[in-house]
Amino acid sequence: MIGESELIINNDGSIFHLHMKPENLAEKIILVGDPGRVSLVASFFDRKETSTSNREFVSVTGTYNHQRITALSTGIGTDNIDIVINELDALANVDFNSRLPKQELTRLDIMRIGTSGGLQPNLPVNSFVVSQKSIGFDGILHFYSGAKGICNLEFEKALKTQLSWKSELPSPYVIDASEELLQKFDVPEFYKGINISAPGFYGPQGRVVRLPVANPEINRQLSEFNYKGFKITNYEMESSAIYGLSHLLGHRAITVCAVIANRITGKVNDSYHDTISKLVKMALDRFTD
Repeated sequence: MIGESELIINNDGSIFHLHMKPENLAEKIILVGDPGRVSLVASFFDRKETSTSNREFVSVTGTYNHQRITALSTGIGTDNIDIVINELDALANVDFNSRLPKQELTRLDIMRIGTSGGLQPNLPVNSFVVSQKSIGFDGILHFYSGAKGICNLEFEKALKTQLSWKSELPSPYVIDASEELLQKFDVPEFYKGINISAPGFYGPQGRVVRLPVANPEINRQLSEFNYKGFKITNYEMESSAIYGLSHLLGHRAITVCAVIANRITGKVNDSYHDTISKLVKMALDRFTD
């Protein structure tokens, strides 16, 4: 039995942070960072069933292309993803009455739709990237048993060598996307790449406002990194934990992002809402194909 302090269930039968009940959850899930973006995703739904809201966690469940889908906001960062993925899995795979894992487990398909900063000079602003792999600079996965078994250890070693990785930083980890979901985005409209999930927006992504950063060359090093032909294409802040935790729990995950700034060329699109709307529609079509 899972203890009450380990899995907190609210008095109304909903899970602690997400405030969703098991019946609210679809097996296909769209994750967005911004709570306001949930309404954008849901605006494409054919029908809406339920909605919930608690803190940064806003959800709408409905149908698209005759398939049931939940759109859910995560807020920013992999720490929030630790909450979101564990609670989504509990909604799908724990009996809230007995507090025991279900004998027959449900596999969830999880797609993050987000914004990102480009790290290759030939990756134009407003382009779309699907992440074949995600590199975690956050350390979340190291807290879970079995992490090494799903990580690309040789890739990690090459990364730390080429970047002269400092020992006081969390050790980066590398996780693959779901190959089945990745194939859905094998179309010319999407660049294939590798993202960095940074644990912050400023220093961890090499931004300097008033505080100097420990490695002023980090973005150049990331742009020049090459491992067996793989290059790092973009920064974002959630995918590594989505990929890692989903993999450990038996779910499938994919991330698609719009590049709204290129950190190498310095170009920015500060009015990117039309771009995101276009990405949401395309991603929904591919996800439910």
